[in-house]
Amino acid sequence: MTARSISRRSLLHGASLALLFPGLIHSALGQRQQAVKFVYPFAAGGAGDAVGRIVADQISTALSVPIIVENRTGAAGRIGTKSVATAAPDGTTLLYTSNPPLSIYPHYYPNLDYDPVRDFAPISLIATFDVALVVSPQMSIKTIAELVAWAKENPTKASYGSPGAGGLGHFFAVMFAMTTGVNFQHIGYRGASVAMNDLIGGQIPMAVVSLGDVIELHKGGNARILAVSGGQRSPLLPDVPTFKESGVNAEGQGWFALYAPTKTPPETIARLNKIVVERLAVPEVRDRLLKLNVVPQSSTPTELAELQIADSRRWEPVVKASGFTPDQ
Repeated sequence: MTARSISRRSLLHGASLALLFPGLIHSALGQRQQAVKFVYPFAAGGAGDAVGRIVADQISTALSVPIIVENRTGAAGRIGTKSVATAAPDGTTLLYTSNPPLSIYPHYYPNLDYDPVRDFAPISLIATFDVALVVSPQMSIKTIAELVAWAKENPTKASYGSPGAGGLGHFFAVMFAMTTGVNFQHIGYRGASVAMNDLIGGQIPMAVVSLGDVIELHKGGNARILAVSGGQRSPLLPDVPTFKESGVNAEGQGWFALYAPTKTPPETIARLNKIVVERLAVPEVRDRLLKLNVVPQSSTPTELAELQIADSRRWEPVVKASGFTPDQ
């Protein structure tokens, strides 16, 4: 291949990327390269943050474009989410988030300064995770049916811990209570680890937390998971039934997904979706995500939009029934 053909090929490659990402200035065109900003509206260090960094790295490799993961925290994730809603729709700013800012917050923050549907263009689902109901190892209860019977006989003792008021654990427990007719008392903790310490110590009889927060304790015999919240058993813990298998009509998962600002060119969305779908199918990438106790799962943009709407409808009556009012 001649130097002339190499140069022509590089220019064509740079031009095609420029069409997909008009805000990027590519080194292939002899100019400075601009990074893509990958906004995660929550703190660094948790499983969600780690999942996002793996996906960002995969996209960066596929595009040969640097990607900076920005943990833009504040206001329970609303500040970072809004920053993407108001960003230029040129492919240089993306939102990587869990579902609450887009499908749960609208039901208890009356004055959200972004529209979860109108302001974002779905790219792809990234991963899902279950919520688990776990009981203290000091209790003899081994099934959901036994737990419901115990709670009805011991209403003053029927309390549960969650990682915090207004989270998935809190609301899933409300759904569980609505379905079974049991009045559980909620105790909100500052994080799952604090709740689990009290569970193991016998201060609370049960907790509702993300599966990843308790799976190792369950495997080690220090806590007992009775059921998981997905529509089917989790591949991370296939021996544990779902709530529906246990006779309770309660279902709902957490998820992580990737979005762009609305009006981002369709070809940019399609290109990013293709990369995510391809990279999440790579065994090594899937294994890395599974080790973070999430289940990798891609989607089309349309499927993600439908999931978001269905998720919002699922949680709306639950949030209202909870009576939860957040600190603004």
